[in-house]
Formats: sequence, C-alpha cells, structure tokens
Amino acid sequence: MSILALEEADVFYGKAQALQRASIAVGQGEIVSLIGRNGAGKSTTLKAAIGLAPLRAGRRVLGGQDVTGLKPSQLARRGIAFVPEDRRIFANLSVHENLVLAQVMDRRGPWTMDRVWRLFPVLKDRGAQPGNTLSGGEQQMLAIARGLLTNPAVLLLDEPTEGLAPLVVEQLTEAMRTINAEGMAILLVEQNLRVPMKLAHRQYVIDHGAMLWSGTTADLLADRARVEALISI
Repeated sequence: MSILALEEADVFYGKAQALQRASIAVGQGEIVSLIGRNGAGKSTTLKAAIGLAPLRAGRRVLGGQDVTGLKPSQLARRGIAFVPEDRRIFANLSVHENLVLAQVMDRRGPWTMDRVWRLFPVLKDRGAQPGNTLSGGEQQMLAIARGLLTNPAVLLLDEPTEGLAPLVVEQLTEAMRTINAEGMAILLVEQNLRVPMKLAHRQYVIDHGAMLWSGTTADLLADRARVEALISI
C-alpha cells in the first residue's frame, strides 16, 4: 500500500491546466523521484500532494485513506512534511528557534533535536545564528531538519540540491540516504538525473503537467536516452 498517492489529479491555475490526470505514488520506505524540465509541473505535483494546489478532479490518498478534502495544516498533522524550493525558513529567527517551532505539532517519533544535530552537525554549531546568515546549503539543511522534526510519514523535497556546490550536494545526498535508511519515505523533485539516479528506487518523468514515463531506476538505465530527451531543455 502507498503511503501517499495522487490519482488522476487535475490542477488548474485560473483557466490554465497545470496537472493533467497525473498519478504518482510513494510506498513505505521508498525514495521516489519526480523529474522534469522547468515548468513541467513538478512543484505543482508536490503542492497538490500537500493540499496547497486544490484538485479539480482526482484524489489525494494518505495511508490508504482519501484525504482529498483536507487542508494543508490537516495533512501536515497526518504526516506529510513539505520542504519547498525556496526553503521558507524564518530568516530573523535563530537556527535553534526555527527548529523549536517545527516541534509545535508534537508528533511523536524518532526525530528529535539531538537526532537532527547528529545528521547536520553544522546546524548545532550555528544554533544561535539567524537563519538569513546561513549559506544556501546550510539553509537547505535547516529546512530539511525542520521537516524531520514533525516526524512525518513522508517527506516531500522540492529541488533540494538546486544551485548548491558539489560538496554540499554530496552531503545532502548522504543525508537523504540516511533519512531513508531509517524508514522515511521520500518524494524527491529534481530537474536532472544526477541525484535521483543515486537515491531513488522508482522514477517518474513529467512534462506539460502529465506523467510521461515511470519505472524503477533499473528501467530508467535501460531507457535513459528516451528519459533524457524528455527532460532536456
């Protein structure tokens, strides 16, 4: 059974259709990637999953239950954590204060402040610093850590490595691997294949709001030329 799924989802922004009968599912303990070029509908898919983009048609399913009508706050309390592309940390609050606020929902689970410090030791070192003084990579770590402290069933990451230095990308890749190894399901959005090929169990390719390809990472390797053609600019 899927932890999280969109089934035949249609999303519109005004009269413009952003998702067309889009279906995607994340199973227990999986890393699933959603790949596509700019404007393909990747971020809209995540927003549809967390309730920020209302469904015109189709269903949103969480833990086997239809949650199409629930608000984003209700979905967060039921176990979806969303780390947006722009991170949305509280710039004027300290690193420690950002993380304390993430615990307001009081969802019990393995992710505690100490556990987050061990995953991202640099955040402990920067604990008293305002969020806006962190580097881009450190801000991304803070955004992920904040999501983890809600102890979600599934973590949605929107282009977490975009614009970051290769060394930081490697650090975040290893962090995602560790998070998943401890049982967390992850839906990872990326524009290219670099990180998903290292991490994901299954892959989806989206373009013009429609899912054009899906399969395992082994399937993608066998069909790589076609997939790269779909995501190339």
